[in-house]
Amino acid sequence: MKLITAIIRETQLNQVHEELIHAEIERITVSRVSGHGRQKREEIYRGQVVVPSLIPKIKIEIAVNDAFVDQTIDAIIRGAKTEGDNVGDGKIFVTNLEQCIRIRTSEKGSEAI
Repeated sequence: MKLITAIIRETQLNQVHEELIHAEIERITVSRVSGHGRQKREEIYRGQVVVPSLIPKIKIEIAVNDAFVDQTIDAIIRGAKTEGDNVGDGKIFVTNLEQCIRIRTSEKGSEAI
């Protein structure tokens, strides 16, 4: 089991969601987060150029069985990648998921996902 975490642009959420549904990945958690990497966005505030330290992003978390890891990653990339070679499209992190427990039924492991 793996936990796939993706940080993407806010504007790409609908496209990523559509790609995940098309790939038959329907159980996701979405959060609004702020952060920054290499992407810098300048804004004009009261006539001066300022660079905000944190940029609004979307964090998607998906717990999957090992057989679904590659198709989940591919779907996120298809939906999140913007045209051109743009900094700020996001990142995907894949971590081992030690255990998953469905509260309602007490099922554990891959059956709980």
